Amino acid sequence: MTKFSELELSPSLIKSVRRMGFEEATPIQAKTIPLSLKGIDIIGQAQTGTGKTAAFGIPLIEKIDTKNPNIQGIIIAPTRELAIQVSEELYKIGYDTRTRVLAVYGGQDIGRQIKALKKGPHIIVGTPGRILDHINRRTLKLDQVHTLILDEADEMLNMGFIDDIEAILSSVPEDRQTLLFSATMPDPIRRIAERFMKNPETIRVKTKEMTVPLIEQYFVKVYEREKFDVLSRLIDVQSPELAIVFGRTKRRVDELANALNLRGYIAEGIHGDLSQAKRLSVLRKFKEGKVDVLVATDVAARGLDISGVTHVYNYDIPQDPESYVHRIGRTGRAGKEGMAITFVSPREMGYLKTVEQTTKKRMMPMRPPSIDEAFEGQQRVSMDKINEILREGSLDQYVNVAKELLEGNDPVMVTAAALKLMTKEPDNTPVHITEERPLPMKKDSQKSSYRRGKQSSSSYANKNRKPKRAGRRP
Repeated sequence: MTKFSELELSPSLIKSVRRMGFEEATPIQAKTIPLSLKGIDIIGQAQTGTGKTAAFGIPLIEKIDTKNPNIQGIIIAPTRELAIQVSEELYKIGYDTRTRVLAVYGGQDIGRQIKALKKGPHIIVGTPGRILDHINRRTLKLDQVHTLILDEADEMLNMGFIDDIEAILSSVPEDRQTLLFSATMPDPIRRIAERFMKNPETIRVKTKEMTVPLIEQYFVKVYEREKFDVLSRLIDVQSPELAIVFGRTKRRVDELANALNLRGYIAEGIHGDLSQAKRLSVLRKFKEGKVDVLVATDVAARGLDISGVTHVYNYDIPQDPESYVHRIGRTGRAGKEGMAITFVSPREMGYLKTVEQTTKKRMMPMRPPSIDEAFEGQQRVSMDKINEILREGSLDQYVNVAKELLEGNDPVMVTAAALKLMTKEPDNTPVHITEERPLPMKKDSQKSSYRRGKQSSSSYANKNRKPKRAGRRP
């Protein structure tokens, strides 16, 4: 592994990187940083979670002249969340160099952004639409930009930003350095590279580095009407410390978050229709552990930098296999184990096969737990919590009352009462989840469905349960 101290960085930048807890560079960082410092144009093919923000952020900060009050670097990102995340990481990287970073995105008051632009930021991170808006208003001066970075270019293509991107690229000096990062390289992205980049070096992170090997991947074959009950039971059995549930539509996200709360879980939803203030509030509560389950759409979840996620539940299988890779990349980061479980209706088994071909990894079938197994799972979570309290000790203040409680009562029944008090019991509160149509039938899906159906009862991953919390609040 390459250490950051070996990459010929300035002492102030090394100081910031160490403060962030980084010692060794990831593969994409080790390959990108030396080339970028030389001013070479770069095409980086890498997934979220490989450390690509630092890969382009560190050399960018190194090249910033903080005595020059003009904008010298611009980063284009597909979503507000990713723009905020990137700007926050760049702020940390450039803390000791006093580099000024500003995020600009839709949904935020443009007047306030214009005032902030007058204060002389060195780097702009923004979404295509808002950057182009500022260019047209002449509030964003890019004549001294020496570095332009496109982050998650394929996602910007999927969201229809290709024309905006080309307009922005045409507004930046031609003698700039351009870095383009994308998980995939569709033809329109390649054409942008050919048109706007100068002899770019291509850096590809090998497949084994692009995927997270510690993620256990399962699928559950389930009818649409049964999905929510299966999700509830899986959460009860597995007791995830932090979980993300992905839904296909905004309506789906709202209904799932509401239904989970009705059933006694602590859940919040996030999608594109929420105000920026609400999004940031939800993310903050999730990062602080005040929300156990985050429900999100693909677009809202792109760029989320959240650590500690133990389980990802794909309530709806994505139509785009690359979205699946982004989804499961939320867990299993930084060398930690993670689990991804995908719900697949019988008519969508063809999509499962496509996802497996993309990830080059076969998902294992999982039998959904029964009501009794889910209830037993919650009891065991409570038992683990009691054992944890016993190990910690400090129970002297409770001993006298405990002895009094045991007088005339069977110790087993007393323990059972304690478990009952702590355990989330089965909840059949009626919930409303609008049924979504399955994705269009794919070729070979019937054959694949038959083959999978024979396997689906063969394994049940309850053995992988990782009890970490007490039962959910009633």
